[in-house]
Amino acid sequence: MLDRRRLLAATGAAAVAPILARAAAAAPPDAAKAEGARMQKLFTDLVNEFLDRSPELATSVGFDTGPRAHERAELDDRSLAALARFAAADAADLAKLHAIDRAILGANDKVSYDVVDYVFSAIVRGEKTFDYAGGGLQRPYVVSQLTGAYQGVPDFLDSQHPVKTRVDADAYLSRLAAFSTALDQESEQVRHDDGLGCAPPDFVIDKTLIQLKALRDVPADKSNLVTSLARRAKAAGIDGDWAAGATKIHEGQVRPALDRQIALLQGLRAKAPHDAGVWRLPKGGEYYAQSLAQATTTALSPAEVHQLGLETVAKLSADTDTALKAQGYTKGTVGERLRALYDDPKFRYPNTDEGKEKLLADLNTKVAEVTRRLPGYFGALPKAALLSKRVPKATEAGAPGGYYQGAALDGSRPGMYYINLRDTAETPSWTLPTLSFHEGIPGHHLQISLAQESDLPIIRRVIGFNAYQEGWALYAEQLAGEMGMYDNDPAGRIGYLHDALFRGVRLVVDTGLHDLRWSREQTIKYCVENLGDQEATAVTEVERYCVSPGQACSYMVGKLTWLRLRAKAKAALGSKFDIRKFHDAALLNGAMPLKVLETVIDDYIARTKAGQA
Repeated sequence: MLDRRRLLAATGAAAVAPILARAAAAAPPDAAKAEGARMQKLFTDLVNEFLDRSPELATSVGFDTGPRAHERAELDDRSLAALARFAAADAADLAKLHAIDRAILGANDKVSYDVVDYVFSAIVRGEKTFDYAGGGLQRPYVVSQLTGAYQGVPDFLDSQHPVKTRVDADAYLSRLAAFSTALDQESEQVRHDDGLGCAPPDFVIDKTLIQLKALRDVPADKSNLVTSLARRAKAAGIDGDWAAGATKIHEGQVRPALDRQIALLQGLRAKAPHDAGVWRLPKGGEYYAQSLAQATTTALSPAEVHQLGLETVAKLSADTDTALKAQGYTKGTVGERLRALYDDPKFRYPNTDEGKEKLLADLNTKVAEVTRRLPGYFGALPKAALLSKRVPKATEAGAPGGYYQGAALDGSRPGMYYINLRDTAETPSWTLPTLSFHEGIPGHHLQISLAQESDLPIIRRVIGFNAYQEGWALYAEQLAGEMGMYDNDPAGRIGYLHDALFRGVRLVVDTGLHDLRWSREQTIKYCVENLGDQEATAVTEVERYCVSPGQACSYMVGKLTWLRLRAKAKAALGSKFDIRKFHDAALLNGAMPLKVLETVIDDYIARTKAGQA
C-alpha cells in the first residue's frame, strides 16, 4: 500500500510553503474551507517532517537544494533509535489528523482525509503490533535478496545522486562513506529482529549472500561505486582524482562493512529454517493478515483470496488454451505448451550485449507505438518521458523481471522502466509487450506521472497503494489489447494471457505460502506446472513472495476491482459513458484504497448523470 520512502520524499519546505500560503489566503472563512485549510497545513507539516527523515528521496525528487542542500551529502538514518523516533512521530501525526473534523470537510477534502487516514492507521497499527519487521508490513526482513541498503544505495548513488558540480562530487564521497554506516545500522536491525525470532529462511540468506559478495568482491577500479563518480565528474569537467577518493572510502569503509554484514548473515545461515512462509514468525498469522489487507486495501481473508485465485487460474487457463490452439500449439497441458513457446528459438534474443541492446530498442519502439494511441482513451496525458533501462548487473540475480521508478517531481529525471536481462532466455519476445504496457504506458508510468503532475495536495501525489497501482497496471495490460496493440501480434496476446494467468497464480501461491504453509518447493512446482515458466524464473518469483508477503495478491484483486467499476459506470451511464472521462476521474484523483476509489467512481457517475462531468 504505502511506499514510505516515496511518501517521505514528497517535497521540500521551500516548495510547499508558498503553495499552502496561497491556498490559505484564498480560502473563504466558512467552516468547511477553514477546516480544509487546517488539514492542508497538517499535510504540509507531515511532508516536511517526513522529508527530514529521508535525504535520499529528497535527492530522488530534486528537492535537496536551498535550505535542504546539506541533505545531498547524507543518507537516511537506519538506526534502531531512529525507527523508534519515527514510530512515535507516526502515532502523534495520526492523532493530529484525527483532530480534524472530517464531517465538515468538503467532498474533495474528505477523499484526501480518508486516503491519508488509511495510510497512517495502517502504519501505526503495524508499528504497535509487531516489534520486529524493521521494513514494516509486507517487508518482514530488513536485509534480503530484495531489501537492504546494499540493494538500494549503489543504484541510488549512480542513477539519482547528481554529479554536476564539485559540491555534488564531494557530497557523493560523503554519501559513499555514509553507506558503510547504513550497512552497519541495518545489521543492527537484523540482530534485533533475529533476537525476536524474525530471521529469513535459509534460501533467502543464500541468495542475499551471493549478491552481497558480488558487491564486495568487485575490485575498486571496476566497482560502479567508484567508476560512477569518476566518469560523471570527468563528463562535467570537474578537476581532481575522484576515483582515488572513492577508492579509499570503498576499501577502507564500505568493503569492511560489507564483510561485517556477510559474516552476520553467515552466522544466521547456520541456524536458519527452511520454512518459507511468515506463519512461522511471532504473531505470524496476524502479520500476514495485516500485510494482505494492506496490500489489497480490502477486508478479504487469506482463505477468500486463495479461492479467488483458484477460480481465476481456472478461467484464464481455459482462455490461454483456446489462444494456444489457434496458433497450432495443441499438445500437452497449458503449462507445457507455454513452455514450448518459451523454448521456441524464433522468440529469443541473443544472450549477448548486442542482443540485449536490441531488446531494449524494441521496447522503446513499442512504448512509442502505444503512446500514439493514448488520446483516444485518456483526456489527460503525462508530461514526463519514459526511458527503458536494464536492471543493474550487480543486483539482477535476485531482482524481478521488470519494475518502474517514477520520474523526479521537478522534471529533472524521466520515469524509468527497468527490465531484468540477466538471461534473455527468460524474456522471449512474446512476453515483452505486456511487460512494457504494465511497467510503462499505459501502466505505471502513465498513472504515477498523472498523479505527480496533478493539482492534488503534495502528500496525495506520492502516496502509493499496491491494489490501486498494480491493479491499474494489470488493467492497462488488458486495455492495451482493447487499444489494438495485440491485433497483429497473436503471440503477444498469448503473452498477455500468460501474464494475467501469472497474477492469478500469485493469489494461490502467496496465500499458500503464508497461510496454508506450503513449502518453497511445492510453490515453485505449482508455478511451473500452471505457467510453463523456466524454473529459474519461478524460483525468483516465489522467493520474492517469501520476503514480500501479501504484495503479490494486490495485482489481480486490484484489476478485478478496476474492471468491475468500469462495468458499473458503463451500465449506469449508457450512452453518456466516455472511457476518457472515466479514466480521468479515477487517475487524476491519485492513488487511493479500493474502497475510496469506489466512492470516487460513484461520484463521477452521479455528476455525469447530472451533466456536471
